Amino acid sequence: MTTKPHNPHGRTQSHGGGQRMKLTELPAGASGRVCELSGKVEVCQRLREMGFCESAVVDKISGRHTLLCQLCGVRVALSSVAAQHIVVEPIRGAAARAV
Repeated sequence: MTTKPHNPHGRTQSHGGGQRMKLTELPAGASGRVCELSGKVEVCQRLREMGFCESAVVDKISGRHTLLCQLCGVRVALSSVAAQHIVVEPIRGAAARAV
């Protein structure tokens, strides 16, 4: 098992040089690509079943305690506790949506 260096802000660099953050930290109106899911296996599995799988593009519509997101053409409400398990990399422009 590998460990990540301590980062007081909870943000890490991605391999592509972009800034990773938890979905809760992504500003409303921004889009991000899911980089990883953290937490218990059951939680990660449930998030994947909801569509939050690695490389999925998520639009954060609004929210702090309950987040409203859109992915795969569907709007999903998520608790901030669940959203803490989703690590995203902010993306810009429609070209970044093509996978």
